[in-house]
Amino acid sequence: MQPGRIVAAFDFDGTITSTDSLRDFVRYAVGRGRFAAGVIRASPWLLGLLAGACDRGTAKAHFLAATIDGMEQVRLEELARDFAVYRLPAMVRPEMLARIAEHKRLGHRLVLVSASPSLYLKHWAASAGFDVVLATELAFRDERFSGTLASPNCWGPQKVQRLQSWFGNDPPHTLYAYGDSRGDREMLALADHAWLRGAAEMPQLDDWPAKTTAGRSAGLS
Repeated sequence: MQPGRIVAAFDFDGTITSTDSLRDFVRYAVGRGRFAAGVIRASPWLLGLLAGACDRGTAKAHFLAATIDGMEQVRLEELARDFAVYRLPAMVRPEMLARIAEHKRLGHRLVLVSASPSLYLKHWAASAGFDVVLATELAFRDERFSGTLASPNCWGPQKVQRLQSWFGNDPPHTLYAYGDSRGDREMLALADHAWLRGAAEMPQLDDWPAKTTAGRSAGLS
């Protein structure tokens, strides 16, 4: 990351989209019947999550194990690419696409920070102009999904840890963050300009990098 860069970190589900992408991806990958059966098998953990007796990462792992466990990695990757191309765009809020495009136009670095799997997010994010995806990773064994997570669930404090790890010793000059829920609270607290859906107007954008680049090209700095 270049010194002085401005970074915009976006949550995905509920912030960029109008619905939960993981649920829809799993249903797309396995069909309605297997999806429904998986929800029933994973219900002790899903209900435990609602009751506060089970953490989100554990509930997510059990849900995925009950639905897509054992699927071939190459098949899941194929489904993920198709889902990103044919299904995800309909879930995306137009005003958020416009906001992403404005950050990109100003030369800001774009980071997608999500608890959903990078499996399909990486394809959508690349097409939308994001520089990096920090998301939950799935574990594979013998080229099949193992039914477990390969990384901590990227939610809450984990979002900040993943961002700070990506920053390394070169934190951004300015950080914008966009979220919609409790899972984004820590990331929003880290930001210089934070936006929570439904709470306020989006912040004004700083075009400092674009001005600096223009100044340099004109011999002004």
